[in-house]
Amino acid sequence: MQMDNQITPKKVRSFCSFRYGLSLLLHLCNVALMAQNMCLNLTMVIMVNSTGPHSLPNTSTEEHLENIKNPVYNWSPKIQGIIFSSIFYGVLITQIPVGYLSEKYSIKKMIGFSLFLSSLLSLLMPMAAEGGAAFLLACRVAQGVAQGSALISQHMIWVKWAPPLERGRLTTLSLSGNLLGSFIVLLVTGFICQSLGWPMVFYIFGACGCALSLLWFVLFYDDPKDHPCISISEKEYILSCLNQQVSSSTQSLPIKAMIKSLPFWAIAFGSFAFHWTNTIMVLYTPTFIKAKLHVNIKENGLLSALPYLFAWSFGILVGHLTDFFLSRNILRLITIQKLFNTLGLLLPAFFSLCLLYLSSSIYSMTIFLILASSTGSFCMGGVLINGLDIAPSFYGFLKGVTAIIGMIGRLISSTLCGVILNQDPESAWFKIFILMAVIDVLCLLFCLVFGKADIQDWAKGNQEHTRL
Repeated sequence: MQMDNQITPKKVRSFCSFRYGLSLLLHLCNVALMAQNMCLNLTMVIMVNSTGPHSLPNTSTEEHLENIKNPVYNWSPKIQGIIFSSIFYGVLITQIPVGYLSEKYSIKKMIGFSLFLSSLLSLLMPMAAEGGAAFLLACRVAQGVAQGSALISQHMIWVKWAPPLERGRLTTLSLSGNLLGSFIVLLVTGFICQSLGWPMVFYIFGACGCALSLLWFVLFYDDPKDHPCISISEKEYILSCLNQQVSSSTQSLPIKAMIKSLPFWAIAFGSFAFHWTNTIMVLYTPTFIKAKLHVNIKENGLLSALPYLFAWSFGILVGHLTDFFLSRNILRLITIQKLFNTLGLLLPAFFSLCLLYLSSSIYSMTIFLILASSTGSFCMGGVLINGLDIAPSFYGFLKGVTAIIGMIGRLISSTLCGVILNQDPESAWFKIFILMAVIDVLCLLFCLVFGKADIQDWAKGNQEHTRL
């Protein structure tokens, strides 16, 4: 609770406020980043010729024109797999270093230059593909470094820009851009490839990212007190809400204390379970749809995109519910976070099992599939932002470490599911979903027992926490 002797600042209406405009801008930046991240996964279907060389001597004029619009390359499945995973390694190596540096240096420059570099590389992607798989691979690794830097460093924005009772809405609005970006790229990539050619996918999303990076440099400032456009009343409101927080640049990094902290491991295990589940639903939903529903590629794409739209809606809803419960003292913050952790980890496992046992028609299977793939967004109100509460001064570094643990879950789950599907296709989905449910339940129990929402002793320094 806030201290009794503290004067409660007068709240500035959130509608049309600058901080919500900033969150919306970051939302759009995340849309562009995720679209650039995912589009190659879809265009690869057209980029690769599975039947042989694309420069056959008897190629007709129509086919020749089609090859100009949609260039085709002879890359083996092994090469394609390496290209797909290359961006992951670029993201992986940035998490902890960028998380730490985001506490020390300008977030404006880190995000702006990272978004611009990712967008520039997207514009160069068709040229890199023409140069060969090695050039495309290098381009994707570099793009992963840029995107990993932007996705991690952005979390530090809300340490200085988000009043405690509005963190839920501001963070979930910005982060949900990743989900909307996934929905958009799944929805429009096929149409762009068919009408304009696959290179235009990279040009369009790259150009949008470049424009947003320029807008970012103009509109964003690291600290609200330095911004020339924000109203005086909103500036005073934000600063008065956060006046007791200090920068981690004046404190040493308490790595040993962090490792011994059970609330830290609660976030880590929650992130592991979230990414394990989310990776299965993202990567293998099209495979499941093809195996169970036997639909064509266009219908498969639409069904694969729909969960992202629902996940985007759930993510924004979570933020509003969190701040509603807090502002009216209906629930304590720790109770809210444990509630959303429970929903975000249990519901996907539950609806996945419903897919196996309660799907009697295509309609029921579609509903369960959408719910299983989208309800993980409830974790946006729990483990995905919990670090901002237990260690705001070291949030960047903490987020980087827990993101690495989450990526380990992504890597293991994607590999293991592929092995299970290859060895035993008949009972594979039962094994995959049961294992997912077990991991979700075990990690959730750890989160419920050891999770905290108040600032930890090792992260306090000279500051007092005011959110509870």
